[in-house]
Amino acid sequence: AGVYHQSFLLEKGKTYPFVTSQKEVTTLSAPTGEKQTVTSESTDEVTFTINDVVNGVYDITINFVGKKTSQSSNGKTLSVDTKAAAPTEPNLKNKWSMDKALTGNQLKMKMDQKGNITSITGFDPIYAKINKALEPIAKDAKLRADLLSNTKNGFNETVLKTQFTNNILVLPKKGAKIGEKWTKSENASQDGKIKLTTTYTLKSITNGIAEITVSGGIPKQTDQQSQNGFTQTMSSELNQNGSIKFDQNSGWLNYQSIVVKTIENQTITDGKEKRTMGSVSTSNVMVNSNK
Repeated sequence: AGVYHQSFLLEKGKTYPFVTSQKEVTTLSAPTGEKQTVTSESTDEVTFTINDVVNGVYDITINFVGKKTSQSSNGKTLSVDTKAAAPTEPNLKNKWSMDKALTGNQLKMKMDQKGNITSITGFDPIYAKINKALEPIAKDAKLRADLLSNTKNGFNETVLKTQFTNNILVLPKKGAKIGEKWTKSENASQDGKIKLTTTYTLKSITNGIAEITVSGGIPKQTDQQSQNGFTQTMSSELNQNGSIKFDQNSGWLNYQSIVVKTIENQTITDGKEKRTMGSVSTSNVMVNSNK
């Protein structure tokens, strides 16, 4: 009936890449009219090795290969790369030590051919490695425990299951035809009144590559408050667009590039003078961008 569904046919012994990179350029505008641009980049190199497949369930090793971050502003660039030597600057060296503790590790994952992840295990040795890396950075035991707890909150089975599932499963369960659209919505504010909406379209399946386009965002939100003769107006909006490509034969994520643009403005006036400041941020989130 022309309806496409998503599943995985992964080869035993083969390693599949999952390199996530992000480049964010933020321009800040001061009330004086001065502007400052900050560029941040990060790359996380992860691979998935298929050890075995038994009764339709894949036994997979997740390899955390490398991590790189950099920030550029006012003509100066600071970078931390786990594949390079440790930086000499103390704060950067501390970050390098933490990033280094997060790489060179492995987790075990069980996933069925429909992409349902049943388990991800092997976190305790990584937590121990991170705790050891924290010892020279945080001498105070309580501080060290807090930092380790923060790491665990962002790096655990539940978080990774959600992250990987959102990245590798995009088609709806009922399937989709060429040209069909579907929408996902998630809360962008704590009260749930502001929603981030993402619309997906199965654009084409050509030469073994399925392409899905992405659009949507958060409509412009405006808030105005008056106090002591001053009126403050704040506005923000977010737009996103891009595409995701899957290998039709294996079902694996072949390539992704999604650009997210965020505009925020703030104006303060007493009825005579007006001061305006704001920021424009453009972020490109890519997976396997070397493809």
